Amino acid sequence: MSIQLFDLRGKRALITGSSQGIGFALAKGLQEAGAEVVLNGRDEVKLKAAAAELGGVAILPFDVTDHQAVRDAIDAFEAQTGCFDILVNNAGMQHRTPLEDFPADAFERLMRTNVSSVFNVGQAVARHMIKRGRGKIVNIASVQTALARPGIAPYTATKGAVANLTKGMATDWARYGLQCNAIAPGYFETPLNAALMGDPQFSAWLEKRTPAGRWGKVEELVGACIFLASNASSFVNGHVLYVDGGITASL
Repeated sequence: MSIQLFDLRGKRALITGSSQGIGFALAKGLQEAGAEVVLNGRDEVKLKAAAAELGGVAILPFDVTDHQAVRDAIDAFEAQTGCFDILVNNAGMQHRTPLEDFPADAFERLMRTNVSSVFNVGQAVARHMIKRGRGKIVNIASVQTALARPGIAPYTATKGAVANLTKGMATDWARYGLQCNAIAPGYFETPLNAALMGDPQFSAWLEKRTPAGRWGKVEELVGACIFLASNASSFVNGHVLYVDGGITASL
């Protein structure tokens, strides 16, 4: 197999929620693989700082939970600048509370941020990809797509939804030349997991529970993303790729 299958030169990638954490790491990785990268988030100041750190990348600020704002931003970019060949739906949030006490507004916010955003941006970008007969969509799911832990039941529901929405995207759009897949990270060192990383008891439990015996590093997600964003995955569709140190394979 030629290494050229993984070459992203000449491709443009939009990564949502990419000013920090997993999104930023994936943006950097796709850039290093040759892609032209466009960062997205709601905070323009943070986006500009991230863009300055990477160098040579563009920013496209919009709220992924606002369907019309998403469509307007994508359509304007496609008309004025050029096409998106790759979309990474990474934007997401967490809220930890026992289910019996979980606030209704927090539940709705999780659904909008983690699920509606995938629909909003996925649909807006896919409409253009379909016209061209090609495109790559990579949704970020989670180890909680398959597993649950106390205090995060709504988050688990959202990530299960991301996996099934990914399958739906593939079912509807593969006929038009799109490949729609998901990456399901395990426990990684990110700002979203800062509270867990600072808990020695949890870290000790995680290291025993994970066959690899450690937290993941965000750079270890890059290879999976490049694979799913490149020609190397031309017949991979509707798949959820777990990158979790073996945690879903082991009791």
